[in-house]
Amino acid sequence: MSEVFTALVQSVESQPGYQRPAAFAVGLAHLGIPLDGANGQKILDTWYPVVNLAENFGSAAVLAQVTGYKAGAKTHYLSIDQVERALGHFAPFLDDGKYHANIAVLQALKQSLLVSKSINGVEVPRQVVITFIADLTHKPVDAHDVYLRLHLLSQRKVKPHGQNLEGIFGLLNNVVWTNHGPFDPESFERVRLQLQAAGAEVRVHSVDKFPRMVDYVVPSGVRIADADRVRLGAHLAEGTTVMHEGFCNFNAGTLGRSMVEGRISAGVVIGNGTDIGGGASIMGTLSGGGKEVIQVGQDCLLGANSGLGISLGNGCTIESGLYITAGSKVKLPDGRVIKAAALSGHDDLLFRRNSLNGTIEVIAKKNQVVLNAALHGG
Repeated sequence: MSEVFTALVQSVESQPGYQRPAAFAVGLAHLGIPLDGANGQKILDTWYPVVNLAENFGSAAVLAQVTGYKAGAKTHYLSIDQVERALGHFAPFLDDGKYHANIAVLQALKQSLLVSKSINGVEVPRQVVITFIADLTHKPVDAHDVYLRLHLLSQRKVKPHGQNLEGIFGLLNNVVWTNHGPFDPESFERVRLQLQAAGAEVRVHSVDKFPRMVDYVVPSGVRIADADRVRLGAHLAEGTTVMHEGFCNFNAGTLGRSMVEGRISAGVVIGNGTDIGGGASIMGTLSGGGKEVIQVGQDCLLGANSGLGISLGNGCTIESGLYITAGSKVKLPDGRVIKAAALSGHDDLLFRRNSLNGTIEVIAKKNQVVLNAALHGG
C-alpha cells in the first residue's frame, strides 16, 4: 500500500464524526421512467456485484472522501468525475498483478456513466451508486439499503436473521420484471408499446417487490432447477439443491448441504443434511403475521406433502402428508397428549399419524427416556 494512499485513508478516518461502515458496496441502480409531469423517480432495483461486510475499510474511506460520507446509512449517486477521482486514489493498486474486487466494479460501472442504456430506442434511467450502512442492527432507510442487505444474504455474507429487515416492504417498490430488466408498473404499458413497435419481444417474468436471486447473485456450489422459485435475499449454502418445485424466500435458506423439493418460507432456516420433501411446506414469519422463527436442525426429513409449524432439532422426521402446527395435539408413547409446541426444538423425533384412528403420535428415534424426561409434567 502506497504512503499516499495510506495517508488519505488515515486522513478520512481521523475526521470528526467519521464512522467505519458495517457494510458498503458500489452498485448499479435502475430508476423508473417518470410519466409526464411526475416528480422524482422510483428506485426499481440496485445490483451490487461485490458487497463488503466489516472489511476493505480503505476502499470505504476513498469512496467516503469523494462523496462526503461520514456516518449513518446513506446512498450517493456517483458522477463520472467522482468515479474517476476514486480510481485515481486507487492508482497504486491498478498494476500490482492482483485482483481488487471493488476497483474492478468501479472500472466496469464507469462505462455505464459513459454510455446510456437504450432498448430499441427507449431510454432506461440508471445510476451508479455507493451505499453505506453504519449498523446492520438499525432499520433500512431506503430501497438501495434494502437491496444491499438482500445481497449480503444471497452472497452469504450474513446468515438469515443476522440483520434488521424491519419495514422493507414499505421501502421496496412494486416492479415489472422482464427480459429487458425492471420497469415501473405505472409506465410499463407505454414502454411495452414502444418496445414491441420497435420489434423487441417483451416477456414479463413477474410483478413483485422482489426479483429472482440468480439475476443478481449466483452462489457457488448450488443447483437451482427453476430460477423463478428463489427470491433475492435467499441464503443457499454450498451443496444445496433446489429442485423444480422447491422454493426459497428472502431472509431464509440453508446452512449446509440440503435437498429442497418443498417450500422454505420467509424466515425459515434449514440445517445441514436436511431434506425438504416434494410439496412439503414450512410456516414462515409472514404466515398470518407470525413472529415465530422456525428452524429445522441437521439431518432431518420432511416427508412429501408434509407441513411444519414448529422448530425441529437434529435428526427429526415428519411422515409424508402430516402437517404439524404449534397447536396440534400429539400423543406421547406413555399415552399423554400434549401440544406440538412443547416438542419444538427437540432432537431425534419421529412424527407420524396412526393409520387406524388418525391420532398424531411422536416417538423418540434414539432414547425414549429422554423424550419423557424432557416433557415430564408438561
